[in-house]
Amino acid sequence: MQSTVYHIPALLGACIENLAIRPDGTYVDATYGGGGHSRAILERLGAKGRLFSFDQDEDVCSHTIDDPRFTFIHGNFRFLKNFMRYHEVEAIDGLLADLGVSFHHFDTSERGFSFRLDGHLDMRMNRRAHLSAADVVADYPQEKLSDIFYLYGELRSARKIAETIVAARRKNRIETTGQLAEIVSPCIDRRQEKKELACIFQALRIEVNLETEALQKMLSSAVTLLRQGGRIAILTYHSLEDRIVKNFFKTGNFEGRVEKDFFGKESAPLRPLNNKVIVPDEEEIIRNPRARSAKLRVAEKL
Repeated sequence: MQSTVYHIPALLGACIENLAIRPDGTYVDATYGGGGHSRAILERLGAKGRLFSFDQDEDVCSHTIDDPRFTFIHGNFRFLKNFMRYHEVEAIDGLLADLGVSFHHFDTSERGFSFRLDGHLDMRMNRRAHLSAADVVADYPQEKLSDIFYLYGELRSARKIAETIVAARRKNRIETTGQLAEIVSPCIDRRQEKKELACIFQALRIEVNLETEALQKMLSSAVTLLRQGGRIAILTYHSLEDRIVKNFFKTGNFEGRVEKDFFGKESAPLRPLNNKVIVPDEEEIIRNPRARSAKLRVAEKL
């Protein structure tokens, strides 16, 4: 099943407004996806402005933007600093990243991102990568599986889920999303079946794509590339991502540890611009229900 809409960007207006785009500035869209955010940024740029957009998914390459100010980078945003150096960019004025999974991924059965559609248990954003979700389910030790479901899915029944999967794979390799959903079914609270299944699939996706590690590397690179006064806007969709971004924006590290210089002044390189996280209003949620869990945080380089 192929999605007819690649992706509808969440909080588009808030993202663009909070980037405070300079017409002659240099910007990065770290997650191109359907190109919605990139097109909106280009609308605000003048003839001398530049936009670099990243995406590691080869499916995206067929619908990039034809514009002399635009450069598409087929790669993971974790390599932000390397790619900017390659393109001879020493500093940027802003960066936007939408960490949500595109409609295209959820609605294409063979990509294996959703329990709603039966397909191969894949979940690789970059299909050239070696490790798939089927490999994780087949090969990871029970204890490591349990950790993944607990840390990335925040599931109280993580141990039971891991134990059930390990018992099932002794009989047959788990190859499809439908098989996995059926196997873990006894471990799920029927009152919130869809939510818990989504958390299980989310946890596997984060592990397969090393999303936490990639996010941390991208944030660290972004803060060194940003000019003073430059802004970074990150859209997150689950509490683990949001915690990482919140801590980094407030303290400059991922643990949320406040560090001070010799004079007792806090040494964080960024200043959060919204202490209260920005979320979609009811009108946007009605128009785009998948935006419901979106959270936007914005910070400025000091």
